[in-house]
Amino acid sequence: MGQRSTPQQIPVVVLAGFLGSGKTTLLNHLLHRSGGSRIGAVVNDFGSIEIDAMAVAGALGDSTVSLGNGCLCCAVDASELDGYLARLARPEAGIDVIVIEASGLAEPQELVRMLLASEQPGIVYGGLVEVVDAAEFDDTRARHPEIDRHLALADLVVVNKTDRATDAERVLGLVHSLVDGAAVVPATYGRIDPEFLYDCRPGEERVGQLSFDDLHDHSEGGAHADHLHAAYDTLSFVSGLPLDPRRLMRFLDSRPKGLYRIKGYVDFGPYDTRNRYAVHAVGRFLRFYPEPWTPAGAAGGSGAPETGRTQLVLIGSGIDAAALGEELDACRRDADAPPADEHGMWGVLRYVADGEEPPDSP
Repeated sequence: MGQRSTPQQIPVVVLAGFLGSGKTTLLNHLLHRSGGSRIGAVVNDFGSIEIDAMAVAGALGDSTVSLGNGCLCCAVDASELDGYLARLARPEAGIDVIVIEASGLAEPQELVRMLLASEQPGIVYGGLVEVVDAAEFDDTRARHPEIDRHLALADLVVVNKTDRATDAERVLGLVHSLVDGAAVVPATYGRIDPEFLYDCRPGEERVGQLSFDDLHDHSEGGAHADHLHAAYDTLSFVSGLPLDPRRLMRFLDSRPKGLYRIKGYVDFGPYDTRNRYAVHAVGRFLRFYPEPWTPAGAAGGSGAPETGRTQLVLIGSGIDAAALGEELDACRRDADAPPADEHGMWGVLRYVADGEEPPDSP
């Protein structure tokens, strides 16, 4: 997949959870297990810092600037947050993903609202991750009943400290009952796979986009066989036939609980012969990004458009990968299908935002 002439958007992930749930531990873990990616962070109360993902994560605490009110969602307005994000998203910073670690008393909905209302073209919303302390979950809910609302907003819930909970399975079941379609992942010491949040860059420098091989199913072992947990499932889907936009939208509109990320490219065939569509879905957030087909001549071909190939990766927790694969198979456009009509793409176009560029890795 070739280079683009326009800047890439960087996913911005909101990391929330009550005090002591393990947000900073999780962020430190991401820094150590970043796979060569560079992480920018807006940490706790106020302030933006640039963090080399290979640096010692212990330096994080000394780099945080705090405001007296101790709550990012109250400390800044959307325009101020845009300023911090613009600094991190500038091309010379080389940032691949931005993580906003919210105060333990922050209102996640406000942070998400700020991001979705952002006028910063260099970023794209990357989802709300809510961290839960499994050992203290019942007491936390009793003291802070708003946690139920926070969980309902989340795209991914990390049930942390399961090793310290006497009834971790019960807590996991309770959290599952409180979320609204979010993936729920158990963890100890904040150890979740970074692939849940962003696509890790290869260790060596390389020009251009991540290839489909980089996005491919890791369940076959290899370099990812030592992941700290296997509490997620990955499905890779490739089709030489274009997909029917109406069928695909029915699939996306009914995607199951626990399906956290969908990324890749879709060929809609005769419905749009000039473009393929990059897909970026996090939880219930969905965007399509039309982009011209890469000329085959750029890779030594004849110069004809590289059409006829859909490549998708689905990541989730507790999903039925085989069933999802069958549903995607059913989205293929039949060879004897009637001609494409002008209304077929309307469902897709509802999720195309004017002026937005695709994230670094869909």
